[in-house]
Amino acid sequence: MSWAALVPVLLLAASNVVMNIAWYGHLKVPHLALWLAVLAAWGIALFEYSLAVPANRIGSATYSLAELKTIQEVLSLATFVVVAWVLFDQRPGPSQIAGFTLIAGGAWLVFKAPFG
Repeated sequence: MSWAALVPVLLLAASNVVMNIAWYGHLKVPHLALWLAVLAAWGIALFEYSLAVPANRIGSATYSLAELKTIQEVLSLATFVVVAWVLFDQRPGPSQIAGFTLIAGGAWLVFKAPFG
């Protein structure tokens, strides 16, 4: 994989780790006022955008928009599994693994474009 193809993937991976923490990290502190949780998530999301926007800008030279979105979605699920496992000790069960496998099949279709 070329550097031009790898950089957007790495930036999107980092972006998704940060965003999953913004979405779910506040659940570790349920006593925190909701407005503070929202404010914290917005602050984290602002940082996440500083990774996602360059990833898409750089990636658009190598990937189609559909491919960039597919990379982002697959990484979102993958990083979600890691965040859920590390922060909440929630491992994916058979149904989740089957669902993620179907999504991976959809990603394969986007990248291989066997139907034109």
